[in-house]
Amino acid sequence: MSATVAPSPAPAASMPGSDKMIEVVGVSRRFAKRLDFAGKILAKLGAPIREEVVHAVDKVDLTIRRGEVVGLVGESGCGKSTLGRMVAGILPPSDGSILWKGKDRTGLHGKEARAATLQAQMIFQDPMSSLNPRMKVADIIGEAPLFHGLTTRAGLPAYLDEQMRRAGLDPTFKSRYPHQFSGGQRQRIGIARALAVQPEFLVCDESVAALDVSIQAQILNLFMKLRRELNLTYLFISHDLGVVEHLSDRVVIMYLGRVVEEAPTETVFARANHPYTQSLLAAVPRIEARKKAFAVVRGEIPSPLNPPSGCHFHPRCPHAFDRCRVEIPALKEVAPGHRSRCHLNDLPNHGGQPV
Repeated sequence: MSATVAPSPAPAASMPGSDKMIEVVGVSRRFAKRLDFAGKILAKLGAPIREEVVHAVDKVDLTIRRGEVVGLVGESGCGKSTLGRMVAGILPPSDGSILWKGKDRTGLHGKEARAATLQAQMIFQDPMSSLNPRMKVADIIGEAPLFHGLTTRAGLPAYLDEQMRRAGLDPTFKSRYPHQFSGGQRQRIGIARALAVQPEFLVCDESVAALDVSIQAQILNLFMKLRRELNLTYLFISHDLGVVEHLSDRVVIMYLGRVVEEAPTETVFARANHPYTQSLLAAVPRIEARKKAFAVVRGEIPSPLNPPSGCHFHPRCPHAFDRCRVEIPALKEVAPGHRSRCHLNDLPNHGGQPV
């Protein structure tokens, strides 16, 4: 990234703290394409058709602590956006549970459920499609806080001005429509809309991917500023490892619905353990290696309709052996705070070191 981005603030003693804000326990999400009436008849007659099931997320465990920024990384189609939507409460899991501050979200009712819904908000990748083109900015940002009683109708104009200034927007623009703004301004509208309900936790789903590089830097600086001012917790979903390295305290790597590695940011970029993580890092352009050819991950990501047996990464892994093809590796701790899902860690003399 060529634009200037402010240095990421070092977390204070209480940030990230010891409080668990989100706990994802054995969560899976499947999307099924059901057979219609004609399809069911054909299937009964012996036609080779069946219901198609996409295994988007497969038994994921993840903990996000208060004040922490967790970067979630993986190729397109790995399930990171689906996981983000479940964490934000937009999608229910097919299996497993998601705990909000120690309580299962499905068991919350009344005021507790409403508070959990408001306190976890999502910022989407495409700032244009996430905004209603028929609504003015004042309505987009002000509708939810007014409905939930966070402000009164008399106090709404001042409340809107405050939220827009916080997101870096000119309050005089609140009577405009989304199409009258640039991409960066629209993303700021999305940020202001999320902040207007006073959340504690934000899921940022590729929230700078659609923006120019200079605008990306401005939005990233805004995220860090808001973190300092409001003590926000982030799940930052991205495929840009440079952004994740700069912004995150901890990095989680996903591949085809499963978490394959999790560690503090410095550890992932200095001592990546899983072959997939190593392949992703090898593909990152670096100035010191500008004369070398890019080392890309070989092959294509398999279809989540029919994922490979054993380790999902084995068809593309240069170190795969027989066990990888038949047995799912466990996500094990290979060093303090560093977990990896790879059978290589069980080999003699490997010792949890990078291959």
